[in-house]
Amino acid sequence: PGKQLLDSLQNASLIYICGGDQALFMNSVSGSLVFDAIHTAFRNGAVIAGTSAGAAVMSKKMITGNELRYPQYNETFKCIEGENIEYADGLGLLATAIIDQHFVKRSRYNRLITSVLENPDLPGIGIDESTAILVKGNTAEVVGESQVIVFRNKSKSTKRLGNKMGANRIQLEIY
Repeated sequence: PGKQLLDSLQNASLIYICGGDQALFMNSVSGSLVFDAIHTAFRNGAVIAGTSAGAAVMSKKMITGNELRYPQYNETFKCIEGENIEYADGLGLLATAIIDQHFVKRSRYNRLITSVLENPDLPGIGIDESTAILVKGNTAEVVGESQVIVFRNKSKSTKRLGNKMGANRIQLEIY
């Protein structure tokens, strides 16, 4: 992109990232001047917003949506099993959590539970349709029509039996 477009992006007060394919978006911007411009705008106080894939890219560790064990796309994962979630690097604007989208509507619980079992230091935040979280510093506010579900594996109690995963004392929060 031209210098004028990059200046507009890095000096924007609002950047909105629409839905689609989060992996495709990140493949397009990773390591680019656009990536740098988004981060410059963010550091300068811009609101970075997104819907669907645009929400998923906010995480540093991003769920691509692809199942590694079952390549046929399904909105929800069949079970909670290891090495099934494909991750990629997201924008990293929310480095302390993993974001999942269309959460309640598409029943993506197994996917996000698997994610917090595999990544016990990161809470999993499932944002439903027509709903958002407004993050400012270390706090978040839920706005919209539905709910946000948060899973935490504070006890880091991940267990395995073959590919299947389990845990004790997974914390569930519903907002």
